[in-house]
Amino acid sequence: MNEPLAPLLVSSYAVSPAHATWDPDLEAELLPALCALPDVVGLEVPWIGGLHPHDPGWFLRHVPAAAELAVTPLPWVMKRCAADARYGIASPDEDGRRAAIADLRAVARDVRRIDHDTDASVTVVALHTAPQGGGDRARLAASLAEISGWDWAGARLVIEHCDAAVPGHPWEKGFLTLDDELGAMLSVDAPLALWLNWGRSVIETRDADAVTGQIGEAAATGRLAGLTFSGSAAIDGPYGPAWTDGHLPLAAADPASGSLLDAAHVAAALASAGQVERLGLKVSRRPGDTTAEDVIRTVDDNLRALRAAACA
Repeated sequence: MNEPLAPLLVSSYAVSPAHATWDPDLEAELLPALCALPDVVGLEVPWIGGLHPHDPGWFLRHVPAAAELAVTPLPWVMKRCAADARYGIASPDEDGRRAAIADLRAVARDVRRIDHDTDASVTVVALHTAPQGGGDRARLAASLAEISGWDWAGARLVIEHCDAAVPGHPWEKGFLTLDDELGAMLSVDAPLALWLNWGRSVIETRDADAVTGQIGEAAATGRLAGLTFSGSAAIDGPYGPAWTDGHLPLAAADPASGSLLDAAHVAAALASAGQVERLGLKVSRRPGDTTAEDVIRTVDDNLRALRAAACA
């Protein structure tokens, strides 16, 4: 496979040492350095009740110029799910559904704020089909019809598929199945799309080969906008317990990780996805990474592994 990679978005918060105990100087160094890496056009950034877990104003002042942003409220969704099992845009409980929709109104306001106050652009906003273990396709469709009518400042709305609640093993996210998400999305008269995360799909399927088939199923609809490379492991390791969403690296970038995301599965995923608009890279920093230079080296190692697999 010798075609060039689609432009890449790197998840800044997954790799950053600056979020848990905030170090604004480190983060100010890290964000533009990530965008300067080859093939990288922008960042995936979290919405956690606001544009930054510590200082939204700081974030607006430090967004790298001309960066593309993918805004993900997933950390907030998981926090809300932990507090209220009814919460989510696919909830059969109307109060839980309305609460999630209200939060997305706040996300839309912040997307417009980025568009107005910075030189960056939000190109993607991720939606997640909570609640955990109890979503409903019809209620999701109703939510999508409403949400898609708002002003998103030109950003594309994508359903980011996370591991579904399936029988036989515990879930990490436990949201709707891919079939339910696709069915709801395709029933709505709006330019909605789907985004897959390799690691979350392998957590769901427990089968790295099956992820390739899931990517192909999504691509066949013509609505697969993006594919994020992020790993998981079948065994406990330095990045955490087995089958957790620990954003493991590509196996070639850190063989000690136990990541199932090896070169063969990267190549198969790219072939199955076809021409997607964007790729994503969502990896955790290596244990021991503490500086921006450490993190950039880790991300660059993963990008090199991704390119090598794509060209094999």
